[in-house]
Amino acid sequence: MTTAPKSEVLKMAELVAYQDGSVVSRQITKADVGNVTLFAFDKDQELSEHTAPFDALLHVLEGEAEIKISGKPYHLKAGDAIIMPADVPYAVLSFQRFKILLTMIRK
Repeated sequence: MTTAPKSEVLKMAELVAYQDGSVVSRQITKADVGNVTLFAFDKDQELSEHTAPFDALLHVLEGEAEIKISGKPYHLKAGDAIIMPADVPYAVLSFQRFKILLTMIRK
């Protein structure tokens, strides 16, 4: 998987494209301490409930999303962000197309 170019201004939402009926991801950067990944969700797509062993910052770049953390729903729109704690179940649901930037920091 290729990462984004370094030492260049990036228009994050333009680095990943929507695909009908899919969730598309693109890794922006990766290191031993964590990674940054872009996602483009088509309408009615989701990341099913799961946990991660480290905190994750989810930032909505475009559209709106529902994030469930320990079963509690949070409605986020472009510009909003939320931190999903380590070892706590979360899911990402789309009722319309949206793009997110996900930053994971390892412990």
